[in-house]
This record gives sequence, structure tokens and C-alpha cells, in this order.
Amino acid sequence: MLEAAGVPFKMAETAFDEDGVKAALKRRGLSAAELASALAEAKARVATGDGLVLGSDQTLERDDSTMLDKPVDRDGAMLQLQVLSGRAHRLHAAAVIVEAGKIVWRDIETVTMHVRPLGRAFIQDYVDREWEEIRWSVGCYHVEGRGAQLFERIEGSLFAVQGLPLLPLLAFLRERGMLLR
Repeated sequence: MLEAAGVPFKMAETAFDEDGVKAALKRRGLSAAELASALAEAKARVATGDGLVLGSDQTLERDDSTMLDKPVDRDGAMLQLQVLSGRAHRLHAAAVIVEAGKIVWRDIETVTMHVRPLGRAFIQDYVDREWEEIRWSVGCYHVEGRGAQLFERIEGSLFAVQGLPLLPLLAFLRERGMLLR
């Protein structure tokens, strides 16, 4: 998304135990939005580099306030889609920027996703066709493609659905003089 928006950046390789950090944060009883923000912060803090370091994360909160994690296999993906079928859920996309070890910017955007009732044949076909694309997605979908068929309505930013509060981030970068106004 940053590249498509014309934002220059360098990827930072890190040794980050996301599952371990997430489990520890969940034990603290954080809400889904707080968890996304805390994970984004942890990722930004573990990366090293000069200038601004961006970390981001996204969580999925069901309508009963429970959270879903990324599926481990195709059966898990099909089960998740069955659970989401005919119901609304919230995606919380968080981003944090750290500079010289201090947080200089943070944002969380929440999007409400309304999944249409999904038939078993549709779910099976969707997972079979899209597994390589959706296996890393907490909701088991990518709205940029065939995943758009899962929804009746989406309330909020498509960028946040894709995992980053991009418009607030661009505004911050313009304020810092890193992008033209």
C-alpha cells in the first residue's frame, strides 16, 4: 500500500515472535482494538533503523466481542467463514510510528464488515480457489478480489480493511514534511 501511494520506505527484517507477544498481550485482557495497537507498537519498537519506524497490525472482533486469529489450515479457514456468515464483525487496523525509541504517531481505524449468508458450496469453492491469498488473512478474505463477494456492506475505509490506516498515515507524513502538501 505504501508503494502504491508513492511513499518511499525500506523494509526492516526483524526477529519478532508475534504469536508469543500476542498471547502475552491477550492475557492482559486487552480489547481487540487495544491488541492491534499494542502489536503495532511492539513491531515498531523491535525494528531498528534511522528515522521513522512503522509497525502495523490488524485484529478481527466478532459481534460477541471474541477475536479470531489466522487459520492454520483450509479446514480452519472454512470454519471461520462459516462462523462469520450472515454476521457483522469489526476489523481494527492499527499503526504506530517510533522515532529514536519514542512513539511519535499512532492511529487505529475500525471497519465494520457485514458478511452475507454464505452457502457451504460457496465457502468450499472460495477457499479452494483463494487459499494461497487468504491463508495469511485473519478473516480469510481479501476484498480486493473474489473476497468482495462475501459482503453485503462495508462501513469504513477500504485501506483499513487491507490492514493499514493509510489516509491518517499520509496526513502525518505530510505534516512531517516527508510528503508534498
